[in-house]
Amino acid sequence: MTLRNALARRATDHALTQGISVSDENRHVELDPESRRIHTHRLILRPWHIDDAVAACAIYGAPEVARWLCPALPETVDRSDMRRILRTWMVESDAAGLPLGRWAITGKHSGLVIGGVALLPLPPERSDLEIGWQVAPAMWGHGYGAEAGHAVAHQAFEKAGLSEVFAVVRPGNRRAVATARRVGMEWVGETTKYYGLSLQVYRLRKADLDLPEPGCADVLLT
Repeated sequence: MTLRNALARRATDHALTQGISVSDENRHVELDPESRRIHTHRLILRPWHIDDAVAACAIYGAPEVARWLCPALPETVDRSDMRRILRTWMVESDAAGLPLGRWAITGKHSGLVIGGVALLPLPPERSDLEIGWQVAPAMWGHGYGAEAGHAVAHQAFEKAGLSEVFAVVRPGNRRAVATARRVGMEWVGETTKYYGLSLQVYRLRKADLDLPEPGCADVLLT
């Protein structure tokens, strides 16, 4: 048993002895393969639409988000550019098929687009799969990125038989690191083989998908 697993199970045992439920409603996942929609407790992940360009600009055009995505995306994205990018994403997702793809993160009740999440092959060899997530800065602090990341990992493990997925993080992006940890990922090293950049690599194994976050029982309630 790994140290992370041991700490997580210890937190679970402590929570149970205190009468605290260790089930996390935000980890509930349902997949509709025909529509490619993924439902969670608070979110619906759905394929992108061209009409999402304005909302997508608010996400990917925000300086706080764009600074970590360059050069994959330009730092300044206008609506025309965003519509072109969305068309490309839609074609690529259709061609790839599940479990790969890109999804708009929408509020289950509001229907508003609040972010984006993807499961894609990492370049250049394209043998490792990466989960990436971006949330509009106005919606930060609610755990939406972790909830969406967990949902995409869940459908990849359960529907496609994958054993592990990865996230890569630019040095200094502490918010992305925190989200990766909340998804259940653990740091496995630093590399320059992806995107030609120095990146921190986080990995999620299927066996660790629904372990509670290690640390203390209070974390289970976040």
